[in-house]
Parts: sequence; C-alpha cells; structure tokens
Amino acid sequence: MTTGTVTLFTDRSDFLIPIWQDSLESHGHRLRAAMPDELGRVSVRDSGVIFDASPESYDEDDLLTAVAYVRAAGGVPVVYAEGVPVEEIVEEICRGLVARREDDLERVIAGMTRQLDHDRGRRFEFVTVSPRNDEVLAILGDGRSVLLKRPLDPSDDGAEVTAITLADDARTVTLELASGKLFELQASALAAPAGGHGDIPIDRARLGARLRELRLEAGLTQAELARRTGIHRPNIARVEAGRHTPSLETLSRLATAIGVPTTRVLSQD
Repeated sequence: MTTGTVTLFTDRSDFLIPIWQDSLESHGHRLRAAMPDELGRVSVRDSGVIFDASPESYDEDDLLTAVAYVRAAGGVPVVYAEGVPVEEIVEEICRGLVARREDDLERVIAGMTRQLDHDRGRRFEFVTVSPRNDEVLAILGDGRSVLLKRPLDPSDDGAEVTAITLADDARTVTLELASGKLFELQASALAAPAGGHGDIPIDRARLGARLRELRLEAGLTQAELARRTGIHRPNIARVEAGRHTPSLETLSRLATAIGVPTTRVLSQD
C-alpha cells in the first residue's frame, strides 16, 4: 500500500533516481524529484524529504537550513552525502538518516518509513523484566522506553514473570506469572501524546473524573483510597479535580487499590 510521496531535492539529473525510486516503492512510497530552490513551495508535513548533499546542490549552511526547516515543518529529512562531510548537528536533526553510499539507501528509507508511522508509539517493540526485577521494561515502536513499577494490575501478585507474549499487532502484551496469574498491558496506555514527552495520553480533567467515577463505583472514600495506597488524600483530591497528572506508577497504585486494571482508568469508555 502506498504511504505517500517522498520528495528528492537535487539539481543533478543523474542522481541515483532509479535506485531511490526502486527502494522507495518497495516501502510503499512514491518518488518526486525537485530542484533545491523549490523547497519552500513543496508541502513537507508528514512527508519524507531527501536531500542530495553534493556541493553542487547545497553548501553547509544551506543543508543545515534545509533539514532543519523540514523537521520544524513536520517532515522527516534524509540526507545522501557520498564523499561529503556532514555536520554533527545535521546528523542529529535527521536522527541518523544520513546515507553515505548506495548500500545505505535501504537503511535510511526503512528508518524514514518508521518515523513517518505516527502510530508506532502505540505498539510495543519489546517488553522484558527490568534488571531491577520489580519493574517491567517496555520499549515502544517510536523508541521510547518506559519502566513500569509492579504491581501493574490487580492480577499482578508480585510473582516471577515466566512468560511475556506479544500480540500479533504488537498493541498488547500478556504477562504470565509463576503463580499462574495473567494480565495484559496496552501500548496505547503508555503512548506519549503528540508533542509530549511520556505523560499519560489523556487530559487531566478526563483522567480525574474517570478515577473519581471508578473510586465511587468501588464504594471507596478518598481517605480509604489514601490508606490503601499510601498516597496522601490531598494529592488524590488534586488528581480527581484535574489539577495534577500522576505518573503511570502512581496511577497503577491507585487502580490496584480500587480493584481495576490501569488501562480501565485510562480508557475513555
């Protein structure tokens, strides 16, 4: 399935275009060639953009400006720099998507495709037990790593994790304990909101209202919930009032004390 058009900026008519085209098509992209001075007239948001870093196309300042513009405008910049030195800041802006020979094309196109997949942060890449043993380490498809303090669910009795099974769509993972208990984690509960840095992906007011609703359904007062969790009642009141977003660890403690999975607190149902 075609995912979109990737624009290649170069003023060299023989610049590897057939090779780029074949590689891009294998990942579901279309190729569009453009001249360097057309950059400001081409939509780059949510698109891959490849720059030929040859001296004929860009000097160092031009290349830095071009890749920074694409990243700031919401695109994914890629640089081909065979025999051309590239500044470290350009490498950082491109997040490593710099090719220095033809053999690198597949790597950078695959990397670009991953960065263009905005849903990747809602899928697990890998889940394991942390070296500290009382935590689960979850790695999401966007590269974010999250440490989750156990217990993670009312079914998590603290027994040793004996098996971790990733669903076919990688959106959920099931953990099996030595006690025979099973519980499930959802990647969407750990995903960062757009532009965020790992906060719980719903707004404070909605989260607070949801927590209060579930607490009342369980017949608990804020004081009783505070006693069960060790979290001071005023702090619970702040969360329920939408004035504070708790960490995932704190939310897990609250959910466990109420008797529901953390994912139920995060759900919008």
